[in-house]
Amino acid sequence: MDELFLFSTDKKLLDSQLIHSFLKNTYWAKGLPYENLLKRIKNSLCFGMYDMNKVQVGFARVITDYESFAYLADVFIMPEHQKKGLSKEFMAYIMSYPDLQNLRRFMLATQDAHGLYQQFGFSVLNNPEIWMEKTDLNIYHKN
Repeated sequence: MDELFLFSTDKKLLDSQLIHSFLKNTYWAKGLPYENLLKRIKNSLCFGMYDMNKVQVGFARVITDYESFAYLADVFIMPEHQKKGLSKEFMAYIMSYPDLQNLRRFMLATQDAHGLYQQFGFSVLNNPEIWMEKTDLNIYHKN
């Protein structure tokens, strides 16, 4: 990789408009209202990836108690920067972040990036029968 990238958890560097324009069109956050994104950012450990001009090229957030549990969410690399190995570099940074070490459980959900996450120790649920969820996939589309 010829280009250098900066990783940061400084929320002041995040381009919330760019993040919103990407996330509102994803399968996992379709129709996400901007105000909801701001709440997600406020209440999460956020990671930004930037080019050397400080233009944001990636985003991820972790919901965590910093001791026993973390959930990785909203991970993306902008389309024009995909297929360059940046997702691996970004994940390596996130997974080595000091405040996320020695967690009992680190989870995520994905439809299409299993291969990426498996490289960082994630696997399918060992005991799916013990897990439950309450899901409302139409939450942003209610009147």
